[in-house]
Amino acid sequence: MEYRKLGKSDLNVSAICLGTMTYGDQNTEAEGHEQMDYALAQGINFIDTAEMYPVPPKAETVTRTETIIGSWLKKQARDKVILASKVAGGNRKMEWIRSGPKAVDRANVRAAIEGSLKRLQTDYLDLYQIHWPERNVPIFGQYQFDPGKEKEWVSIHNQLETLAELVKEGKVRYIGVSNEQPWGVMEFIRLSNQYNLPRIASIQNSYSLLNRGFEFGMTEIVYREQVSLTAYSPLAFGHLTGKYIDNPQAQGRVNLFPGYAQRYTKPNVAPASAAYAELARKHGLTPTELALGFVYSRWFVTSTIIGATSMSQLQENIAAWQKPLNEEILQEIEAIHLRYMNPAP
Repeated sequence: MEYRKLGKSDLNVSAICLGTMTYGDQNTEAEGHEQMDYALAQGINFIDTAEMYPVPPKAETVTRTETIIGSWLKKQARDKVILASKVAGGNRKMEWIRSGPKAVDRANVRAAIEGSLKRLQTDYLDLYQIHWPERNVPIFGQYQFDPGKEKEWVSIHNQLETLAELVKEGKVRYIGVSNEQPWGVMEFIRLSNQYNLPRIASIQNSYSLLNRGFEFGMTEIVYREQVSLTAYSPLAFGHLTGKYIDNPQAQGRVNLFPGYAQRYTKPNVAPASAAYAELARKHGLTPTELALGFVYSRWFVTSTIIGATSMSQLQENIAAWQKPLNEEILQEIEAIHLRYMNPAP
């Protein structure tokens, strides 16, 4: 396994990060522990979660994922695991989280970190991330900014001041953002520089063969500002495994949670997925190996977050690291990309 510096921090994270958003819904506690044991044995030292998990979020399962990780983590050498979690904020209808957090304000963030630390059975998080921007931005399948949806929101300066308290208290080592936009990333950096506040080490955004929007503007930012991308959904909700092409009713998140992932309901998702699956098989690869190999190879991806509901899936996802894509395949990927550019933004 390869290890890389996360932003300007002193965290050396594995190039593959274990995602956990199925634990507590699609995966039992025992299955989650088995996955984490296996990942650790393969050299993966980076585990990502969130107070909102498992996904899709609902009242009867919320926070189960952190609890499952916590019962595993207490048996590990804490300094061998780089653990990341996220605080849920406003702008989403989740009344079951802290009675419905209205904002990423001081009271909500402090309540969130205390809850996460207790469930995770640890005194600190290596990385604490804001799960999504509280302000008006197009996210989760939306792609057009609408000034008409403007509303009040806690300033990024105030968000940083609260996070600075957690860093000073030793509850958080480094901070990051998730599902952010270029303006937000630059504002976090500007304010941290201006007011000597903690600097974001990372941004966790969706990135895959079906969603390469990060390449428009954000790659220059992460390069020049030394912020790491931790890419989530590299298999595009399972679409890039090819299983829904062969069998539209295949067992998986698309059919278990119909309509949940808005970005994957757009018209070119199916033909693009089929084209990439055909390319993979032409070169003797599985569609999963092609999709992950592509994300693993990007110079601006520090760590790729993989998730699985079965051990066989997890094993294939990790093994794909050993099958780098050659230049011919990468050129053919670009040809498909020009035909079906970002069908799932």
